[in-house]
Amino acid sequence: MKKILIAFFAVLLMTFAGFASAVVDLNTATSAELDALKGVGAAKAKAIIDYRDKNGPFKSVDELAKVKGFGAKTVDKLRPELTVGGAPAAVAPAPAVVAPKPAAPAVPAAKPAIAPK
Repeated sequence: MKKILIAFFAVLLMTFAGFASAVVDLNTATSAELDALKGVGAAKAKAIIDYRDKNGPFKSVDELAKVKGFGAKTVDKLRPELTVGGAPAAVAPAPAVVAPKPAAPAVPAAKPAIAPK
């Protein structure tokens, strides 16, 4: 019974450790997801969403310093927990793939000399 309880708690700890290390996308996070970050309360979560709505998607985590209530030190502390990977369609499209130039045609082999008979 003791082994079962230890295994149960180990699984439980690993599950919560996965949630604790989750990265939050500044461009898609809800108020609740932002509020769950250490050092970000309801007011700061609202400020992030208001900034995002007014200025468009974040281009980098560093841009969070432009939001009222966030300074460089706070951004540095939050950086491991943040990303901006889920930017909406406002991101520039990927460049078109250019077909490679065809190889130069091979020089035809010289005709063999005809030996005199």
